[in-house]
Amino acid sequence: MSAASVAPGWELVVGLEVHVELSTATKLFCGCANRFGDEPNTNVCPVCLGLPGSLPVVNAAAVEYAMRLGRALSCTVRPSVFSRKNYFYPDMPKDYQISQYDLPTNVDGELVLPDGTRVGIERAHIEEDTGKSTHVGEGGRIHGADYSLVDYNRAGVPLVEIVSRPDIRSAEQARAYVNELRAILVTIGVSDARMEEGSLRVDANVSVRPAGSDELRTRCEIKNINSVRSLGRAIEYEARRHVELYEAGERPVQETRHWHEDEGRTTSGRSKEEAEDYRYFPEPDLVPLVPSADEVAAIDASLPALPARRRAALAEAAGVAPAEVAVLVDRGQDTFALAAIAEGADPARVLVRIENDLAVDDWSRVSPAAFAALVSMETSGELTASQARTVLAEMVAGGGDPATIAARLGFEAMDAGELEAVVDAVIATHPDEWARFVGGDDKDRKKMAGFFTGQVMKATRGQADGRRVAEILGRRAAR
Repeated sequence: MSAASVAPGWELVVGLEVHVELSTATKLFCGCANRFGDEPNTNVCPVCLGLPGSLPVVNAAAVEYAMRLGRALSCTVRPSVFSRKNYFYPDMPKDYQISQYDLPTNVDGELVLPDGTRVGIERAHIEEDTGKSTHVGEGGRIHGADYSLVDYNRAGVPLVEIVSRPDIRSAEQARAYVNELRAILVTIGVSDARMEEGSLRVDANVSVRPAGSDELRTRCEIKNINSVRSLGRAIEYEARRHVELYEAGERPVQETRHWHEDEGRTTSGRSKEEAEDYRYFPEPDLVPLVPSADEVAAIDASLPALPARRRAALAEAAGVAPAEVAVLVDRGQDTFALAAIAEGADPARVLVRIENDLAVDDWSRVSPAAFAALVSMETSGELTASQARTVLAEMVAGGGDPATIAARLGFEAMDAGELEAVVDAVIATHPDEWARFVGGDDKDRKKMAGFFTGQVMKATRGQADGRRVAEILGRRAAR
């Protein structure tokens, strides 16, 4: 959704808060298992239940994971302090959540989208997750519920909350941001980032403003977003709602709103709390975190190549824009593509064949060298595009040499003179269509090119190379 599609004269402003559960073996401040799907209230202890006399102890692995994520987002890692965030909801039995407030671990980063857009990261702070409340009754909300159940297995699970700056200007950018962040999380191994299991949760802060303005108007925070698709729909709905309010002479109220996927709309939740409502104060039972320069340097050295760098490497090798190779990087096929290009295969054809015909879970039976040989057979005219796809399917299923497979299937390149004779015969059989091809406008010429190529394919039982057919048609028309 471009800024113009919000409504004429209006611009969308979005900031995202992404909560990421870290995939440590145990919780943030105790030794309870950090495991999804166990029986409710079985992974609990006096610490995560907040029983009197219990004391938290920081999980060192969780801190390291948080710093890894911060450095992957180009954040500055600095000394930080844990604070108590006080509130009285039943999902935290001790009536407060241990989080980071004015001194978070990671600050001032950025995330670069595949199209080159840069979204600033305000902070990425460490906190413990809350328990999970289930409201039983119509609508699944506390209002109107017959009763509520609370599972404290999730209470105390280590989280990093990543707060973006309000730099996002479309629903497409918001979706791309979450997809890119998810790819980074999986790449660096700190979270499985599964939205369906709640290990990655997104809240969207949405507002609108007159086009050309730099003001930040009243925002609403949308919760209950459980997929990237829902994120885009919720943002678009909320943006339209704000515009309609302003154009009617009203203003939106700053509040939390819930997204209803089945209805395609948001509804009011509660007034948006500010920092003073939570009465933050430093957690007295935990000391500050003070990472050393050597620790940060070691994390930097251990980070694998991130998606943005991998896109840049493949794009440079193939001579295309990074956005054009995003699908291959997302599927983890960029290393395979680079190896095939290094073997001498045509880069453009490598990208096309992998994206279209290697969209499979397991392509391990196909070596880069064999794939490069197949691409070369296609680009040289030994195989048609259709034949190359068939041979590749055989290679995926059982491996092997493409030339051997092509011979077994009876795929032989047509003699150049034979193909030209077939093209000439088709032209002679369809003089009216040929006149449209030679003398028509671009639309007619394109349509007739498809017609003649189809006729040649039919006459050769699919043995002809479509590109060579197009070349012959072009030469004949230029006579």
